[in-house]
Amino acid sequence: MAQTLFDKVWNKHVLTGKEGEPQLLYIDLHLIHEVTSPQAFEGLRLQKRQLRRPDLTFATLDHNVPTIDIFNIRDEIANKQITTLQKNAKDFGVHIFDMGSDEQGIVHMVGPETGLTQPGKTIVCGDSHTATHGAFGAIAFGIGTSEVEHVFATQTLWQTKPKNLKIEVSGKLQPGVYAKDIILHLINQYGVDFGTGYALEFTGETIHSLSMEGRMTICNMAIEGGAKYGIIQPDETTFEYIKGRPYAQNFNQSIGEWQKLYSDENAHFDKVITLDVTNLEPQVTWGTNPEMGVNFSSPFPEIQNINDERAYNYMGLKPGQKAEDIDLGYVFLGSCTNARLSDLIEASHIVKGKKVHPKITAIVVPGSRTVKKEAESLGLDKVFKEAGFEWREPGCSMCLGMNPDQVPEGVHCASTSNRNFEGRQGKGARTHLVSPAMAAAAAINGKFVDVRKVVV
Repeated sequence: MAQTLFDKVWNKHVLTGKEGEPQLLYIDLHLIHEVTSPQAFEGLRLQKRQLRRPDLTFATLDHNVPTIDIFNIRDEIANKQITTLQKNAKDFGVHIFDMGSDEQGIVHMVGPETGLTQPGKTIVCGDSHTATHGAFGAIAFGIGTSEVEHVFATQTLWQTKPKNLKIEVSGKLQPGVYAKDIILHLINQYGVDFGTGYALEFTGETIHSLSMEGRMTICNMAIEGGAKYGIIQPDETTFEYIKGRPYAQNFNQSIGEWQKLYSDENAHFDKVITLDVTNLEPQVTWGTNPEMGVNFSSPFPEIQNINDERAYNYMGLKPGQKAEDIDLGYVFLGSCTNARLSDLIEASHIVKGKKVHPKITAIVVPGSRTVKKEAESLGLDKVFKEAGFEWREPGCSMCLGMNPDQVPEGVHCASTSNRNFEGRQGKGARTHLVSPAMAAAAAINGKFVDVRKVVV
């Protein structure tokens, strides 16, 4: 019987349970960070249980870490969460990518960079953007703290299989339009709940022409469309990315199986969405969820309901205005969505030889120490610093208000992150989601501009 890519990976991991009912899945890789793991470790202690597979559990520090003076953690709660994870990792034999280590970084970046993330795996983490790893042909999803404890104790998890939704993307992206614009446009068109109950398989010529970094950006934001899972067929681009990475010693033995991971020609999808990106414009969000966005050239929409009214009031904007009318004060280049090397390279091309606009505070936060070191070897840190950007240490940073990097109340921020909820980047902060190129151009111009006219 023909199967989708998602079906193939799922069915291979079912230990027990009937289809249509909760099924017990074996988990190949459990990634953890300091925020959602403490209670789960404490649960093991209270029940006098051991960690079932410490060799399949990997920890990193990302949400709370400072990006300026990384060992000077002034917030008591943040410090407690960090030191607790360090102790738990030691007590339970978990490998930790510790503060200042060569591999430390945002959890959704260290998995792929180290070679832990591989096609055909089931991957979980107590973080909703775990869907990122689906770019490799893996089933990857975020879980709650009680589920974290269940995986700790059993290396399994009860889940109900979702339906399959194929998103077929065709057409060639214009210069200045990127993977971030594809996923923002899909969410704008179909809403923040169009993926609820589905696993999203992104396919088509446009998807397969993307780099692994671009694919990760798209899968990262599957959750913003309401889906727990985003997945992309692994191909030569995937295999080339994985080859030679520290935890991919099984490459030669595994590639044959990885090549079988694709949706069969007659596989059934419960729903299909098609998108031609030939004329896609750069995207900018105006409101307080990722659905509230527009093409760069389009005016902000009329108020349709109380949610729109509240969003306009919070953002200090009005229907009929355009992206270029937004009074920007901050620019943030970072997050698990867009803090990879290719993102920083693209942004550096735009800022090189120019200066950040006087009214803009602009920061660059590489998503991992690996990216930071690679960027510095290319001289990107000098490009950004000479332009007037702050060059920071790796971490989640200004993506969320859980560390010292926060946008001041009432200030508009062009952000390469994934969420623009009220208070997401700090109390009263006003977030506008864009691609790295759009953010970089905004930093230089002091406002949003059509980056298609900037990128050569």
